[in-house]
Amino acid sequence: MSRSFQPLRHYAGGWRASDVKDCADVINPANGEKLARVPLGAKKDVDAAVQAAASAFPEWRRTPPEERIQYLFKLKQLFERHLEELAQICTEENGKTLAESRAELRRAIENVEVACGVPTLMQGYNLEDVAAGIDEMMIRQPLGVVAAITPFNFPAMIPFWFLPYAIACGNTFILKPSERVPLTSQRAFEFIEELDLPPGVVNLVHGGKTVVDVLLEHPQVQAISFVGSTPVAKYVYAKAAAQGKRAQCQGGAKNHVLILPDADLDATTRIVTDSAFGCAGQRCLAISVAVVVGQAQKEFTKAMVDAAGSIRVGNGLDPGVQMGPVITRESKARIADLIGQGVKDGADMLLDGRNGGSAQSAGNFLNPTLLDNLPPLSELSHTEIFGPVLSLVHAETLEDGIDTIRRNSYGNMASIFTTSGAAARKFRYEVPAGNIGVNIGVAAPMAYFPFSGWRDSFFGTVHGQGRDAIEFYTHKKVVVERWPEEWSRRF
Repeated sequence: MSRSFQPLRHYAGGWRASDVKDCADVINPANGEKLARVPLGAKKDVDAAVQAAASAFPEWRRTPPEERIQYLFKLKQLFERHLEELAQICTEENGKTLAESRAELRRAIENVEVACGVPTLMQGYNLEDVAAGIDEMMIRQPLGVVAAITPFNFPAMIPFWFLPYAIACGNTFILKPSERVPLTSQRAFEFIEELDLPPGVVNLVHGGKTVVDVLLEHPQVQAISFVGSTPVAKYVYAKAAAQGKRAQCQGGAKNHVLILPDADLDATTRIVTDSAFGCAGQRCLAISVAVVVGQAQKEFTKAMVDAAGSIRVGNGLDPGVQMGPVITRESKARIADLIGQGVKDGADMLLDGRNGGSAQSAGNFLNPTLLDNLPPLSELSHTEIFGPVLSLVHAETLEDGIDTIRRNSYGNMASIFTTSGAAARKFRYEVPAGNIGVNIGVAAPMAYFPFSGWRDSFFGTVHGQGRDAIEFYTHKKVVVERWPEEWSRRF
């Protein structure tokens, strides 16, 4: 894709140049290269997108679902054809490895595929003779104009937790991607334009907090989907609710893994290493705390030091690189400060990743960090780091380990490594998290299951993906009918 330092365009019923002077640079986190300029949109930009979406909605909702999903079949083909191009753009602006970007795009395509099942998923139900001569049915109808506000860490995947389901259900859609990583969405919308969707069915508005607030306050926007940090998720959820909008807001995480003495050491080490340090720890399902139970402590700790210390860090486009940079210099500094705070609080430094190496000084590089014996009262025990840092804590029993997880205010994911079916069942039964892994390091639900965060990791009642997406993007309407035979005889 050719580089242009003219501000990126919005898409509101078609491409639309921004005349907003306030722009931000899009920076490659691996080398500091300027990739683009993104406009920090204004109210008029949101208004244009909302009006395009509102104008398109009446005709789009009347389009049969079978016709609506034909556009999604074409979109899947376009994404398959251009997967390598999109993966490269994703890596350049986000920093993750090319393999991670490819896997992310596979998840995006998977959601498009599931949304193609809307003619079945959107069906209601009915019952004859709920009373004599009276029938009752439940039907689903689209909401109208809906919007999604998505984060920097998965620029190719997370928008497609929402867009395919929303439009397949008959809604019209507005995407506000992270201003840090707008290029993947920009290119995806160039492919979407090739679908020849009716103008206004899908729209793209770049920007920051101003755009978010206008979407939250706009009376024609019926629902908001959000993924980001917990403080912002709370803000978006509260403001959307105050405006009478539906909202599903995915927040942050502090994911724990419980490692029992009977776990397979080699497999567990490999999987936990990938979970903690994949995508530089910048995923909401990354393992942040490993709770090592009983006799597993000594061997697992040594194995993790060896595994984490051997990870090759560098530009995600380079062959053999296993971990890329964090997203910004500010993120790097914040993570380094948190590591230092953990040490001050009494944690033992097993592997210090704060020096990314002089050869990588142009990028936002950190190496994997391992902290042992992190005190429960340390700020680091309760703070989402969102970087390549794994803390090790110790528990005497399975029950003690589960109690450690319960004290965590988040509830996005928790995993256990064991060969005991009884221990695994107790874990999944008792742990207060929405996504549970058993010998799995990243318990990411497939697209036909909900992405099911709990507690401070999610605000709302209906999650993204699968059947939950259909619930979120449709109204239920109950119809009760009586048609007496004597009325029919009048005609």
